[in-house]
Amino acid sequence: MATEITATADALLRFRNRDIGPRELEFLRTTIARGGWRTLTDLSRIVCEAWAWRQRNSGLSEFACRDLLLRLEQWGHIDLGVRRRRGPRGNARKRSGIPTELIPIAEIPLTDAEANLDELVVRPIERAERLGWRVYMERYHYLGWRPLVGEHLLYAAYLDTELVALLGWASAAFRVPVRERYVGWDDPTRRRHLHLVANNVRFLVLPWVRVRHLASKVLAANLRRLSRDWHAVWKHPVHLAETFVDTARFRATCYRAANWTYVGQSAGRGKRGHHYLDHGLPKAVFVYELHRRTRELLCAPEPR
Repeated sequence: MATEITATADALLRFRNRDIGPRELEFLRTTIARGGWRTLTDLSRIVCEAWAWRQRNSGLSEFACRDLLLRLEQWGHIDLGVRRRRGPRGNARKRSGIPTELIPIAEIPLTDAEANLDELVVRPIERAERLGWRVYMERYHYLGWRPLVGEHLLYAAYLDTELVALLGWASAAFRVPVRERYVGWDDPTRRRHLHLVANNVRFLVLPWVRVRHLASKVLAANLRRLSRDWHAVWKHPVHLAETFVDTARFRATCYRAANWTYVGQSAGRGKRGHHYLDHGLPKAVFVYELHRRTRELLCAPEPR
């Protein structure tokens, strides 16, 4: 997920529309030194409550706050100590009892002749299934697994109880010029409505599954419920889905077959730490409108 970090005249930096200056840094250093917290999650909750830092659904912005704290430590402004290392990744490994690379997976071939797409079910995964979702991504997706910060949903697709595909959705990329032109956004409007866009950051059809039209069917089934599921978890809908396809590897056939719209190429920049670097590998940008008045809603003076 892209994050805006810029310096301003009155602050050290601007992070997700929040100014961080000497006063904020002094508060963080004092809070860290005072103690009363054991993990980075505890600390982020204290900071969010003190700063009244909340998401649009009124929940505390803990994911964003943890991201900020880690960045400030990376830049040498604060020292979190060893306590910050007790995070979700370590807990997931501890709960599993064995290293994730040793978790067995039954690779049972599923071919076209055996499949009935009327039996397809796409649903959000349960909390207990998150480790399994991660293991499949680490093992079979070319991008591997990375923690999703901020609003996100994870899905699994089944054919007659057999797992056939996995999907991940996260907050939209912060700035994509071809998307902005398609929607009709200027910069202030994009800032107001960006939370109404979801990014398909992962889509994995298991490599031993060979079923004609499966990928596009999975996408279509997921899109039909995406906004409703997002509202149930994050307390607001999403009106536009987006994805970035590496055309050096893929032809985006499933997205085209599921009626996604190609809007152009990305700028060919990637996020490295808190900087954006040109990598010379632009990706094809596809979008899908989840509402019959998507662009009208995304350009409204205020979110509806």
